[in-house]
Amino acid sequence: MVQRVLIAGGYGAVGGTVARYLRRLAPDLDIILAGRSPDSGAALAREIGAQTLRLDVADPAAALADLGPVDLIVAALQDRGDTLIHAALAQGAAHIGITKVVEETGPAVFAALHAPPRRPIVLAGHWAAGVPILVARQAVEDFARIDSAAMAALYDEQDAVGPMSAADAEAFSGRALLRRAGQWAWVDGAEHSRALRLAEGLKATVQPLAALDVPSLAAITGAPDIRFDFGMGESIGTRAGGRASHEALIEIAGVLRSGQPARRRVLVSDPKGVDHMTALGAVVVAERVLGLDGLPLPAGGLALPETLVTPEAAIARFEQFGVRITTETDPA
Repeated sequence: MVQRVLIAGGYGAVGGTVARYLRRLAPDLDIILAGRSPDSGAALAREIGAQTLRLDVADPAAALADLGPVDLIVAALQDRGDTLIHAALAQGAAHIGITKVVEETGPAVFAALHAPPRRPIVLAGHWAAGVPILVARQAVEDFARIDSAAMAALYDEQDAVGPMSAADAEAFSGRALLRRAGQWAWVDGAEHSRALRLAEGLKATVQPLAALDVPSLAAITGAPDIRFDFGMGESIGTRAGGRASHEALIEIAGVLRSGQPARRRVLVSDPKGVDHMTALGAVVVAERVLGLDGLPLPAGGLALPETLVTPEAAIARFEQFGVRITTETDPA
């Protein structure tokens, strides 16, 4: 049976890349590119053999009623009212949302607890839709104890992004969520900045955010000190004289299973920029939700990228599509 996927924002910078990769992974998939200006998606629809649909998330009822059943809704846009989550719950479809920060997840969690989802409702509002957190999940596996875990992302102003990514940056500003000495704290991010050495010769000042990566890192590592930071600066790609890349850094301090205290740094770099990295995060989650990886369909319920996808499978796909991951481990 052919599965149907609705990509809201499906002809934007992120959504269009998701659509192209899903078509590459599943030639028979029925893909609908939805947005407020469907004519803007006509060329992409012809390119990949998809349909277009006019959809305004502020009033989606009529369009979705005419659409018929779908298996998965990918929200590659801002959906402040959770209208697409409610549509997925009502229809028994899966849902992947890639824009929500910590403060915005509560209503969706409550809705899913009151009406248990028949297919996964995936909260993938992590940085780059979960790419760094999936890499981090593998990076911590050989630690017996983790004392601190930090993640950071560096945005290069030469990296042209779509309007969704620009809006995300605005949503991330303001209050930040930290874990310090085992206690959660909401703080003013600007008052807790730090200097970051991303790679050789690349330094920046970054400040913490309320990204979903923070509670995810806490759940994965149990570390008493956790933060996720964001800053702007020159990327590896720009420094090399090419197009702007996008970098994320994972830093872990603790004790390895061998008993050796150690510090680990994992650099995740996408030569095609932040929108491409974000699309890859959504793609690996969609691949698992739809069973395109050959495994049985996952059970319904709330999920996160790192609870749904194995890091080994995700990293293999990221590297296949151009992401570069380098790891350094030194004695503490």
